Amino acid sequence: METTQCPRCSEATLSDVRDCIQRFGREQGNLLPVLHAVQRKCGYLTADAMEEVADWLNIPVSEIYGTATFYTLFSTKPLGKHVIRLCDSPPCHIEGSAGVRRLLEKHLGISEGETTDDGLFTLEVVSCIGLCGVAPAMMIDEEVYGNLSPETISAILEKYRMEGG
Repeated sequence: METTQCPRCSEATLSDVRDCIQRFGREQGNLLPVLHAVQRKCGYLTADAMEEVADWLNIPVSEIYGTATFYTLFSTKPLGKHVIRLCDSPPCHIEGSAGVRRLLEKHLGISEGETTDDGLFTLEVVSCIGLCGVAPAMMIDEEVYGNLSPETISAILEKYRMEGG
């Protein structure tokens, strides 16, 4: 098995990706868990990794790519160490997600879909994260934050910066 660095993976090698995939059965119903595992390993879903998944599950690469680009929790490009997913569902929008977005962009110096120069944050706007009761809301990695205000946004971002990424 090849151990060379995957040209598109951040740290994982192709053999690491294969090892990750092979923990799952070859049933097509395993596609989403396999993609989540590969993304955890590589940081994002590379073209090479999607080809490995397609081979393992005997699914066309186009279907793998379609799935990877349909779901907002998957990425086909490198992401920052922390991914900020700002909800823009109707309740979040009504409660001020547009203002939160402007504040995040100002604090981070980036626009939606971009990553900060230091590689610490990527900002994404998503249609719903299921936190309507505490709108406006966002997730940073797996941590959820609701009832956002300018003060809470500054404190949240500072927490991640102080942790050194």
